[in-house]
Amino acid sequence: MPYLQIVLEIGDRDPAVAEAACFATGALSVTLADGADDPVLEPAPGSTPLWKTVRLSALYDSVANNRELVSALATELRLAPGKLRWEVIEDRVWEREWLKDFHPMRFGRRLWICPGGQAAPDPDAIVLELDPGLAFGTGTHATTAMCLEWLDAASLSGKSVLDFGCGSGVLALAALRLGATSASAADIDAQALIATRENAARNRLAAALSIWPAAALPETLWDVVVANILAGPLIELAPRLAAATRPAGRIVLAGMLEPQAESVAVAYSPWFHMSEYASRDGWTVLSGTRRIPSAE
Repeated sequence: MPYLQIVLEIGDRDPAVAEAACFATGALSVTLADGADDPVLEPAPGSTPLWKTVRLSALYDSVANNRELVSALATELRLAPGKLRWEVIEDRVWEREWLKDFHPMRFGRRLWICPGGQAAPDPDAIVLELDPGLAFGTGTHATTAMCLEWLDAASLSGKSVLDFGCGSGVLALAALRLGATSASAADIDAQALIATRENAARNRLAAALSIWPAAALPETLWDVVVANILAGPLIELAPRLAAATRPAGRIVLAGMLEPQAESVAVAYSPWFHMSEYASRDGWTVLSGTRRIPSAE
């Protein structure tokens, strides 16, 4: 069955009003997107900011009354005709449609992440099976990719790893695939914990992985701590992540823009010897070694 999609360029108008008008006219779903080129890179914790210019797409289950719907929405929202357009979307197998551009990806020398049903072209590959989902982290973002490359190059045999802000759990699971003895994954988002648990089961790694709400993470020490979040939270968490890292252990920090890297490095310098690991697409990853406390 085909669907009707109406796209509204609402600019800086209140999207709640436009959403309500679409649902009142029978929309099945409403999606908000960036109407220009104005990404929201680092929102404050707990906030859900939108773009300065918003594009709204409303999906309807019938194409019969497209002109009437467009006219009704234009009148209700006082939008000029050029600010609305409609298109017919043919029905597809949607759960697989969005995966068609997601293909096996290599990180470093050995590690490959493959979507379900696809194999790595390297017979000697270390493979993690993962599909994109609701939780952040499949390797497609530069920060995740650089963290995976760091893990691939590290010597993880016999090590314990903490993935703080785990998203999909990709970093913790990759560490286990690459030889870590155990891993822990923590996040403030319940959806991330669900996704991590499902991905661990899918890759038969659940027995070696502990999953924690961030607030309930036990006070223990890990050999390697990886945190791919944002610059502000990284700075706030410096004492906590330092306390979680074993003396002479390693830390990997990601999610910061290049101009923010110095501030993050300074925040961790009381506990770590910090350096830049890599930069890509405007993002930077830092790595550090935990200082060994001097003998009294």
